[in-house]
Amino acid sequence: MRTLLSLGSVLLAVVATVAAGPVATAGTSVPLPERMADTGGGGQLITAEAASTGATTGRVTWWDRRGDRWVAAGSADARFGAGGLVPGGEREQGTSTTPTGLYDLPYAFGIRPAPAGTRFAYRPVTDRSWWCQDNDSRAYNRWVEGLPADCRAAEAEHLTSYGSQYAHALVIGFNYDRPVRGRGAGIFLHVNGKGATAGCVSVPADAMSRILAWADPARSPHIAVGTASGRTAITNY
Repeated sequence: MRTLLSLGSVLLAVVATVAAGPVATAGTSVPLPERMADTGGGGQLITAEAASTGATTGRVTWWDRRGDRWVAAGSADARFGAGGLVPGGEREQGTSTTPTGLYDLPYAFGIRPAPAGTRFAYRPVTDRSWWCQDNDSRAYNRWVEGLPADCRAAEAEHLTSYGSQYAHALVIGFNYDRPVRGRGAGIFLHVNGKGATAGCVSVPADAMSRILAWADPARSPHIAVGTASGRTAITNY
């Protein structure tokens, strides 16, 4: 009799578990893109996540959309601005902060030749290549070949001066389509330098090469930059 009662109890427990739905298995987690408010609508995504707004290091992961789920294609340690991270819409130029948000990736560039397999439009850096950051210039937040008269050299980056960082890079579309003066210019995903960045996101050289070989413009990749929690949580973007 006790055996029958025990068996009945087990069966009731099984029925109750099935009715309640699946139980999460220890050690499993929902991929980060699945928890985000927006991923840009494409089939690829790069996430750059820091622990907090005061952090200068974190993690970059690049993801593929496969059917109805996101799968990590690669991951690497990342560096952020020396001033930490701030919401993109509140960023001020010259603060060495990395803007959080969801951005497109207009094109790639580099001092070295494009890694094998690169499909992004790739612009080679020359001795005449500059990125204008002069708020008074018509070329604000734009690549220029030859420095325009209205863009002061002191307010621009001579790209060949950054041999390590700009060996390979992707332009992040922060403040790019309709630049707001004073918000910031020249925000890239690039190769690590000696430490924290001036506002960009950086990764080791081998990771940057792998990202360029992986990224497919036909799949509309975006980059989401944010923190693990709070107002600038990456899941908000």
